[in-house]
Amino acid sequence: MSELSAVMAAVNDINQSHGVTQKGGKKYTEVSKRIEVFRKHFGFKYGFTEEILIDDGKRVVIKAKIFDRDNPETPISEGHAEEIRGDSHVNKTSAIENCSTSALGRAIGFCGLHGGQFASVDEIEKAKRNLEAINNNGLGEDPNPDPNPDPKVDWTLYISKQQDNI
Repeated sequence: MSELSAVMAAVNDINQSHGVTQKGGKKYTEVSKRIEVFRKHFGFKYGFTEEILIDDGKRVVIKAKIFDRDNPETPISEGHAEEIRGDSHVNKTSAIENCSTSALGRAIGFCGLHGGQFASVDEIEKAKRNLEAINNNGLGEDPNPDPNPDPKVDWTLYISKQQDNI
């Protein structure tokens, strides 16, 4: 456990020196930097795998796993990510690559190497863009809508409040 604490401290140090400043002044350590620290401390004791769960031309969903090479059947950590094709400049040409990085970032984040905050402002803004893209692409149409939807759930309001909290 002390080995993981040392890695977490190293990511925190990089966050302070090389973190990307986001809205609200909080810093975020990019996934590439966190993976560099991970490899520096653990070498190739642990591996990464990714699986494309959905790539239907409109959205991409990827699951990333971190596993111990001595016991590859049991993942150390998993992370999922979703990208909507065309909802950003990057996702017009590189949705799979972007989704892959996000999934790896979440998997490594679950190991305690989250890079400053778990749900960044960018992720919350991405959720808003995804919702808009889903609506524009027709992905939001439910063929079996709930006849009694819960009026208490207002996801737009929830996202807005979470963004304000960050």
